[in-house]
Amino acid sequence: MRVLHLIGGGDEGGAKSHVLSLVKQLGEKISVKLISLRPGPFADDARAMGIDVVVVRSGNIFSDIRKIIKITVEGKYDILHTHGAKANMIGVFVKHKTGIPVVSTIHSDYRLDYLHSVLKMYSFGLINTIALRLIDYYIAVSENFKDMLIKRGFPAHRIYTVYNGIPFDNQVEILPLDVFAEKYGIKVNSGDVFVGILARLHPVKGHTVFLDAAAKVLKKHPNTKFLIAGKGDDLQQVLEKKANSLGISDNVLFLGWVTEPLSFLEFIDINVLASYSESFPYVILEGARMKKATVSSKVGGLEDLFVQNENGFLYTPGDSNALAEHLETLISDPEKRRNMGEKLYQRAKEHFSLESMCSTQLGIYKSMLRKEKQNKMDKKLYDITVLGYYGYDNSGDDAILKSFIDHVQRYYKDLSVVVLSNNPSQTRELYRVQSVYRFHPIKLPLILSKTRLFISGGGTLIQDGTSSRSLWYYLSMIKLALKKGADGVLFANGLGPLTRKRNRNAASEILDKMEVITLRDPNAYEELKSLGVTKPITKVAVDPVLALPPGDLKVGLKILKNEGIPSGERTIAFCLRKWKKVKRSEEILASLADKITADYNAIPLFVPMQHPDDLRFSRKIIRRMQKKGYVINGRYSVNEIMSILGNTDLVIGMRLHSLIYAVNMGLPMVGLAYEPKVDYFMESINQPFVQWNDSFSMPKLMEKINYVWHNASSIKDTLKEMKPCLEQKVLEAIELTLSPLKQ
Repeated sequence: MRVLHLIGGGDEGGAKSHVLSLVKQLGEKISVKLISLRPGPFADDARAMGIDVVVVRSGNIFSDIRKIIKITVEGKYDILHTHGAKANMIGVFVKHKTGIPVVSTIHSDYRLDYLHSVLKMYSFGLINTIALRLIDYYIAVSENFKDMLIKRGFPAHRIYTVYNGIPFDNQVEILPLDVFAEKYGIKVNSGDVFVGILARLHPVKGHTVFLDAAAKVLKKHPNTKFLIAGKGDDLQQVLEKKANSLGISDNVLFLGWVTEPLSFLEFIDINVLASYSESFPYVILEGARMKKATVSSKVGGLEDLFVQNENGFLYTPGDSNALAEHLETLISDPEKRRNMGEKLYQRAKEHFSLESMCSTQLGIYKSMLRKEKQNKMDKKLYDITVLGYYGYDNSGDDAILKSFIDHVQRYYKDLSVVVLSNNPSQTRELYRVQSVYRFHPIKLPLILSKTRLFISGGGTLIQDGTSSRSLWYYLSMIKLALKKGADGVLFANGLGPLTRKRNRNAASEILDKMEVITLRDPNAYEELKSLGVTKPITKVAVDPVLALPPGDLKVGLKILKNEGIPSGERTIAFCLRKWKKVKRSEEILASLADKITADYNAIPLFVPMQHPDDLRFSRKIIRRMQKKGYVINGRYSVNEIMSILGNTDLVIGMRLHSLIYAVNMGLPMVGLAYEPKVDYFMESINQPFVQWNDSFSMPKLMEKINYVWHNASSIKDTLKEMKPCLEQKVLEAIELTLSPLKQ
């Protein structure tokens, strides 16, 4: 493998450390060359480290591009790896001319890189924004940055994460403390505590927050000195004026550019990062290397390194009060500083080493080359496109998608997934996948023509009980995907009713062309047989949501508190939906909630599974109640709703997935079966239900509720025992669904 790295060459701080240490380490495993677009300290330091580096700068950008293309071709490089705006722009030209894949490491939020200059923001910044969209792959240096890129519409399946890493076992040269103090003009008095910030002087680094916090700290701890290491003449004058206006100039020292960063970190007692935005700052790792107690703004991926109040402190960016409070805690407790520094060192050494960073990067290169090879072979770009009732704020359907995506991301990290959704931006953010509007007239055919496996997934999609319109939409999408050359799979579906002859004929013809069909109940299998569908591999499975792990009870408890739900009370959850086939349903359900409140001295809590329909229906019921009822008003994720239910004592559910959530949380339940899918599920797990139709019987329902209420402990044990078996059935169904890709 041969990789060419391209960088502007004016980089300092974290980006410089990242690139040089990475290229040096990679050079021991593969063939690597580094191109710097300017001479200077960056290129000089690379040579001193033994890196194969060449400077390309003729003064003519087009001449430079031609030379870089020549180096790429003659060196037979497999991958071009760019760093920074200018390198990204040139990378687009190299990709166009040579066809090799280009990957860019996102070291910072590219929208904030040129805040100090309006001219550069609308020149280099704009060019970089465009260039990034034309690059093949991306490496974020934290999971937060990956989420940022996904949120902005970058294709999730082409974004990787590599955390910064530094060596922890090498010998480092440190200036003696007195020598360092003398070199930088620092006067040391007995009892002084030194708080330091090591960062270039730039608005995004939050030096003004650092000074505001310093002013607060000095009121109680006048023996504290605040050291600012970094250059930026224009901003330094502004910061000096601010320190003077705050009356703290005598305790704030501007050291300028410090050429011995590790000596600086060794000298100080507390390391501070005050930035408004970062990726994964090296200065934090370097501080950890020196075992320094640290207070940092909550930016980038630092929550993966820090355990609050155990190995350091994190605070909301810009909050000088919180920064000051954490500093005061550490200033007054030397032993706490020592313990935190030691724990931070141990965690950083275990998870953020240079060796780990290099290994992850090599794995990414191999993944990229595998994808490029596959794409060239079959002219496809996407492994999987999924279509279902997604993006409609229906928790049950979202849970089906979540279960499938979780499995793919856990066991098949290289597979690319596109979800056709009614709300693509929400789907992208929730599941970290590429998503396209499910009715987009231009993008849909393009996506499907580049798809290997088309999955029509979850819910009862193939039916005309509600209308023929949705049926024909799903059948048309399956037919189009098959026509474009994708393999077709029906995943975890209910099926039917299909009452109209034309609908049955169309469904039979299209479904018989699919590779695999998994169904979630025997009734659906009987319907499939009646259609004469015989060619696909067919399996009756269980609902994929049963594979989801239980939600965190603490999360649910916090939501209940924020929603104003009384704590410390027995609670019965109602997960209901409007169903026109039952007359006066609001009055009946209001009466039920009142009776349960009286009989069991429990709070009735209505938990909507689909917004806004279920919320409106729940409010109508509450208005008809004689007792006080409560409703969850906010929209919450799958895990959050499970967590809410986990804090209740009993679930009474019409919504199928509320009952499945109850199984996942090990909760007693009673079903209101408005459709056969609810009957079948409750029968399959041997739990009680009553029919929700014109023959509904309140005494029969109360009899079942009473039984469950008084046998809750044994029911919980039963659900706990059956959960692993249900999970295994889901995994088998998903593996069968993905089997066409393996072939």
